[in-house]
Amino acid sequence: MFTDRSGLIVWVSDVKPAKNLEKYGTVHYISKRMNYVAMYVHTEKLEESIRLIQRLPYVKKVEKSLRKEIKTEYDKNIPDKTRFYSL
Repeated sequence: MFTDRSGLIVWVSDVKPAKNLEKYGTVHYISKRMNYVAMYVHTEKLEESIRLIQRLPYVKKVEKSLRKEIKTEYDKNIPDKTRFYSL
């Protein structure tokens, strides 16, 4: 049902032509002040999309998002201390 997506940070020299990145994936955010675009692409087309985006004249650098590598499930190894501080 849901397709697996990967995030990209695309550093650009100009923001106006950066709107054309919509044809490579879903543009999530465009920063006019820092000149970058946060976007999502399909994971199976990730390497091809990076190669095509790097060829554009207004693109400085493309970085992969490390969000999938961050641990999001946490263990509760320490005891809950809130019951000791109640009245």
